[in-house]
Amino acid sequence: MAKEKYLRLGELLVQESLISADQLEKAISTQRQEGGRLGEIVVKLGLVKEDQLVAVLGRQLNIPYFSLGTGMLKPANDQGLERLIPQEFAIKNSVLALSRTLKSLTVALADPLDLILLDNLRKLTGCEVNAVVATKSDIAKAVADFYGKSAMLKDAVDASYDVTSFEFSPEADVSGQELSLDKMIARAEEAPVVKLVDLVIHQAIDERASDIHIEPFKDRINLRYRIDGKLYEIPPPAKHMHMAIISRIKILSKLDIAEKRLPQDGAFMVKMENLPVDIRVSTIPTIYGEKVVMRLLNRSQVVLDLARMGFEPKQLEDMRKSINAPYGLVFLTGPTGSGKTTTLYAMLNEIKSPSKNIITVEDPVEYKLEGINQVQIKPEIGLTFAASLRSFLRQDPDVMLVGEVRDLETAQICIRSALTGHLVLSTLHTNDASSAVTRLMDIGIESYMLAPSIVCVVAQRLLRKICPECKEAYEPTPEQLKHVKLKAELIYRAKGCPKCNQLGYKGRTCIGEVMVVNAQIQELINQKASFQRIREVARAAGMQTLYESGLRKVEEGITSLEEALSVTIGAE
Repeated sequence: MAKEKYLRLGELLVQESLISADQLEKAISTQRQEGGRLGEIVVKLGLVKEDQLVAVLGRQLNIPYFSLGTGMLKPANDQGLERLIPQEFAIKNSVLALSRTLKSLTVALADPLDLILLDNLRKLTGCEVNAVVATKSDIAKAVADFYGKSAMLKDAVDASYDVTSFEFSPEADVSGQELSLDKMIARAEEAPVVKLVDLVIHQAIDERASDIHIEPFKDRINLRYRIDGKLYEIPPPAKHMHMAIISRIKILSKLDIAEKRLPQDGAFMVKMENLPVDIRVSTIPTIYGEKVVMRLLNRSQVVLDLARMGFEPKQLEDMRKSINAPYGLVFLTGPTGSGKTTTLYAMLNEIKSPSKNIITVEDPVEYKLEGINQVQIKPEIGLTFAASLRSFLRQDPDVMLVGEVRDLETAQICIRSALTGHLVLSTLHTNDASSAVTRLMDIGIESYMLAPSIVCVVAQRLLRKICPECKEAYEPTPEQLKHVKLKAELIYRAKGCPKCNQLGYKGRTCIGEVMVVNAQIQELINQKASFQRIREVARAAGMQTLYESGLRKVEEGITSLEEALSVTIGAE
């Protein structure tokens, strides 16, 4: 029987009409110039998709091709495969053990031509290796699912309690003794510390946390993640690791690791699955050492789309009319962490165009928007909100965004800008929409200037959404409905499942009250009326309150009654 002719990879790609002969020549030319494997080059040039290449490679070598979608990249759970090939080795080499029969091990590989890797696998496992081929991205996802990132963090935390594995006396942190700077840097760069900090950040991003708190106490460290607005405790590392962990975070943030007496602020960026996550770092000195809070700004998870933020249709209509006005002042109000900045960005995202000159002044700049001029204030050199705004007016702006109105001077410039033909967007810290008007007058704004300039005030909060996988319907008791008017007979409550980490909630949504300043409210402002009177008139004109907006989300099955009441208590 004649032996089948063995085709090269490039020839196979042409034969299967995945690339043309000319494209093959281009890839080979690039290979000669840059080096590397032909397969990697055709993917890099965008000629072939990764899964198409791997499928062809499998056929060329007569090796089965496994993909994540078919469910074939699922290791056996009862064969100790995670001990046979450690997770770090699996991640580093893009390999995943799938099953074992006696001394025969089936392993998924991204590169079945790597003979050194195959030999290392034989030595590591003591088994003969049966290779199957899969894409790097599929293997990475399957490895993460199989080993579990939380298990990696647990192992690293458990290892931190083994003092002998870490060359540092635990008494040094507790007694407050100073280490030499060289030793601190060396300790911060040691593998256990680097791995632990990386895993803490990695798991926080995985669990959609917005903040990481690392807090020292007399004989322990507290580690907490803020997820959907609530803080949850995570098993912490050993106390003697505290100084090394803080030093590692400071090195990443380019902070002074020798300075422990004063608060410091810094930032760094990490990439997870090629998606950037900005991390803002804040340290403060406490009696037991420095506390660190890391704010995670995951741009890939933030949807800057007003229509998808949770506002009611009528509220959206009123907001859009206001931000598309040629001039005027639009305020967003609410406590810290209520999503005001995200809503502001969504507004800018909706109205930006090549025909508009949009300038922002922020502290800090949280998200970078294409086509918008953004300024970060630096009070230490005199670049304040007020100073920036005075310069803005000479920059021919159409729209100005001011991160926050904190003082009379900033408020006055915003008012004057709105009166002279600019659209100004900003935030205030008030509990509801009507209070924003009286707050501005309290800080010194004259009513005759405020009335014609302000066009809309949006108060908002964030509510946790019930996990759709495990929420359960129930009929509320008369006691629960004693002070609540609900139209729905059945509502939903949180239960908890693996999809939501047993929390019962997953993700958040906006609720708001949108007060459009009409002629009647302008007259009340001129009369310096109370916020209660302004609120009454706004409600008579159709404004839905935060409380009513929260109950609406309960009736729609988006959140629980307990969650809505806890966030809007006192807002009725």
